[in-house]
Amino acid sequence: MLVGLCICLILLLLFLAVPFWVALGLGTIALLLSTGALPLSLLGEALFQGVDSFALIAIPLFVLTGDVMVRSGLAYKLLDFAEATTGSLRSGFGTSTVLGCGFFACISGSDAADAAAIGRITMGRLVELGYPKPYACALVASGACTGILIPPSIAYIIIGLVLGISSSTLFIAAATPGVIVLLGVVSTNVVLNHIYGYENSRTRFSWGRWFRALNEAKWALSVPFIILGGIYSGIFTPTESAAVAVAVALLVGMVQRTIRLKDFPAMLETSARVNGVILPIIGIAMLFAQALTVLDVPQDLVRLLTSITSDPSGLILIMLAIFIIAGMFMETTPNIVILAPLLYPVAKEIGMNEIHFCVFMITSLGLGFITPPMGLNLFVMSGLTGTPIMAIAYRAIPFVIAMIAISILIGFVPELSLWALR
Repeated sequence: MLVGLCICLILLLLFLAVPFWVALGLGTIALLLSTGALPLSLLGEALFQGVDSFALIAIPLFVLTGDVMVRSGLAYKLLDFAEATTGSLRSGFGTSTVLGCGFFACISGSDAADAAAIGRITMGRLVELGYPKPYACALVASGACTGILIPPSIAYIIIGLVLGISSSTLFIAAATPGVIVLLGVVSTNVVLNHIYGYENSRTRFSWGRWFRALNEAKWALSVPFIILGGIYSGIFTPTESAAVAVAVALLVGMVQRTIRLKDFPAMLETSARVNGVILPIIGIAMLFAQALTVLDVPQDLVRLLTSITSDPSGLILIMLAIFIIAGMFMETTPNIVILAPLLYPVAKEIGMNEIHFCVFMITSLGLGFITPPMGLNLFVMSGLTGTPIMAIAYRAIPFVIAMIAISILIGFVPELSLWALR
């Protein structure tokens, strides 16, 4: 009862437009005072311990890498290479746009950064080729969902921290599901193009153009190669690979004279701003989750859900519904820190591997970026283009359906997440 009242307090504060970390902080303090789960005197120490992690240093570094790639023009080179690869196909530029989102996801690890960067580059051309602006916004927003699904991903760093799993292992496991989601968005766009005839490219594929685009994009492609190659080969930890990627991107930008010393303060400010939003939420949410664990809430949740059904398939679908609904109302970071410790015992109860659970959870939460009322990518694209959010959300429905189908597939087929680890 007391836990329920504290959660209602948090929801009420959010409804009153109180910042999430403040609402969660006040709800956590109320929970500690009313239940005595943890001494309030440990509040400061617990908050510090929640963010005192070497792995979290990777978050601002990946954000900074993405900003450097945009400011240096390297992100444009990635998109040019994607267009040279698929631009001759029907719906070629739409496919190129989604591939560009995938390339950028290998650098930034952030959906919002992915949507903002690719949206700025592609929106004008998409509309020029015949895509309605709301649909073009939905396409970019959906493609940018790969920002937390394709490694390196901030979300996998956080869930690894929460559950005590190596983020490098999660990156390896998440690669295939992330690519499947990317292909799902591409396929949905191709089908819709076939039905409505938005784009019909008449550009012929040219090996000469492809090799020129590859040559021009070689330094841009080297950044995700360094990040992923270093992590997968075991040479770097995710944090070290992020630092090396920042250094390489800055060096290339300064050698090509697309970045100057005067640009550094603005880039660092962007990274600091994103970090300043994420870390307070992580610190407070970790304390909230710790209090729930002391009160045996995860075990109570296991008993509740297994009393509804003991069928593993049914429990997977229940978890999927929880993830989708939570993603509609809260950002990914608090969802991970709060829900992962609560639902992981449920996953263990049905024999779900911890890596499989993490990939299933992050893929399902990815839907929240294109589903109202939260829909962060919808807000980003609306802000960039002035298109009403609900108009974009309506056009995103086919992509939402495709991603739900892929989430179900990942939930029921563990090998999609685990084969690379073997």
